[in-house]
Amino acid sequence: HVMDLAEGHVAALRRLERASSAEQITLNLGTSQGSSVLDVVQAFEKVNGVKIPHEFAPRRPGDVAMCYANAAMAERELGWKATRSLEDMCRDAWNWQSKNPNGYARTAQPLVLDGISISKLIIEDRKN
Repeated sequence: HVMDLAEGHVAALRRLERASSAEQITLNLGTSQGSSVLDVVQAFEKVNGVKIPHEFAPRRPGDVAMCYANAAMAERELGWKATRSLEDMCRDAWNWQSKNPNGYARTAQPLVLDGISISKLIIEDRKN
């Protein structure tokens, strides 16, 4: 869920504020549970009452059989864990898209999470 990821990034920024300048770690943010395309289709249909036409076909060349991230280190190092389900993701994505059929407005307000302006952080980071 986009909010889980945003909260994970804020937790990482908070940790960076406390860390020494030489300390660097790489963490995965996610649920640590993989979802198949069919899982996503079924969850989307269930929570939104929308049928998604689909058909089963052989795997295409280059398709990844399985891919997901283990986020245990993020929980250990940041005290962060994804709290939203696949159904929450599908419900919120459809709700947003239904309300914004043309995508983001050009006059979008800066994103502020937990008192931190994300756009300000990006601009400050580019200066350094």
